[in-house]
Amino acid sequence: MACWLYEGMLLFGVVFIAGYLFSTLTQTRHALDNRFAQQAFLFVVLGIYFTWFWSRGQTLALKTWHIRLVDNLGQPVSQARAFWRYLLSWVWLLPPLIALAPFKASAIETLVVVLGWIAVWAILSRFHPQQQFWHDALAGTRLVSS
Repeated sequence: MACWLYEGMLLFGVVFIAGYLFSTLTQTRHALDNRFAQQAFLFVVLGIYFTWFWSRGQTLALKTWHIRLVDNLGQPVSQARAFWRYLLSWVWLLPPLIALAPFKASAIETLVVVLGWIAVWAILSRFHPQQQFWHDALAGTRLVSS
């Protein structure tokens, strides 16, 4: 989890620069203008970031914590598998957000539901035979110490 938090700090810079680039190129003057287009752009930028780094074995956070991403055979992952892992990793956030979409939940209620889901999803990894996260199991990848 410490690696996950460190990755989040690094992603702050990636998202900041990508958001600035998007806002500059689209001449967005208000934060809510082009919101869905900006979210789609950030989804693509993050996909490129993770797919590129994972296909080389490590993001900076993984490198710092001496962790590598490999396939089930211990080989480096392909870009296709890294992209599949990226898509599957959204299971950490999307289900509670989709479930809350029809309701007018406050920010606090949304935060509680999302954090609760993250805790449940993390606990479910304990039920996997190798105790890995389910998005890794579905993607055919695993994290190993390097």
